[in-house]
Amino acid sequence: MAETLRTIYGNSLWLQDIDRTVESLSELSELEGKSVLVTGANGLICSVVIDVLMRYNETHGNSIRVIAAGRNEERINKRFEPFLDNESFRFMHYDALSSEPLEFNADFIIHGAGIAHPAAISSDPVGTIMGNVISTNAILNHMAHTGGQRFLYISSSEIYGRRTEGNLRPFSENDYGYVDILNFRSCYPMGKRSSETLCVNYAEEYGADTVIVRPGHIYGPTASSNDSRVSSAFAYSAAKGEDLIMKSDGLQLRSWCYCPDCAAGILKVLLRGRTANAYNIPGDIMSIREMSELLAKFGGVKLIREGASENELRAFNPMNNSSLDGSKLEALGWKNIFDAQTGFKHTVEILKYMMN
Repeated sequence: MAETLRTIYGNSLWLQDIDRTVESLSELSELEGKSVLVTGANGLICSVVIDVLMRYNETHGNSIRVIAAGRNEERINKRFEPFLDNESFRFMHYDALSSEPLEFNADFIIHGAGIAHPAAISSDPVGTIMGNVISTNAILNHMAHTGGQRFLYISSSEIYGRRTEGNLRPFSENDYGYVDILNFRSCYPMGKRSSETLCVNYAEEYGADTVIVRPGHIYGPTASSNDSRVSSAFAYSAAKGEDLIMKSDGLQLRSWCYCPDCAAGILKVLLRGRTANAYNIPGDIMSIREMSELLAKFGGVKLIREGASENELRAFNPMNNSSLDGSKLEALGWKNIFDAQTGFKHTVEILKYMMN
């Protein structure tokens, strides 16, 4: 299948969602005349951060310089094709696992590069953990010695681990459960935990201005077609008119957040968060089954239950409850613009548009 994100800017619904996001962030004016480096620029989350910044430029005079960092220049050029001749946008080659010295100057850094979806985590657990720790240390070290106003690290709700069965209270930022460090799948939460601690260490030892966000389960039409996260895989299936095959009972609780709301949370923390603090980016709390039923409804397809293979079970997020308390972020002035009904409906509609 051709890369679907090539035509996302031709979809009026997507542009309306980005415009609503820009309108919710009056503090973006503080980035005028500044440069923002975004790693993981092709990803589900960070590509939307760039969309928001570039849409702000389109409506406010191209004053924020955006550096889109990633491994594949061809993919980034395809994703951000309308901006390639814009003087406020440029590509920087970046590999999270590379040992090559970093060469860049940026006022703000949003670090979102790394392996995130289950199939990729299972196939490369070493790259998953080291991609987080090596890259975070390298960028923070570069920033400590060359300057830069602020570094934002995109972590994950998986750092909270597992609670005792039956505890369904959403996680606040100082709640931590159990992570089995001898389970290979823990490469992901342990890599994120270690990187968060590095952020705090650099703030303590070098005075680096660092902040952390912990997104819940993010979804939207910016997900890659090979993203194995259930919300992404099901959204593509629903958009193609294919029945959804659920491989568990779907009772696990998650916070589901539409990607423009997540981008708004990241930018809010970048400009308003307190140094060496972490902020949840929450969403509507629903079970995986409830989320799947929404996507089935908007795609006009059936939801079917089947057993999971051994390899599929190994890749599952072990948390029965990873719902998030968003009070700390909301105190900065952030709130969800898009509820789950709207977000999942828009996701399916935009994907349908891009596949036709």
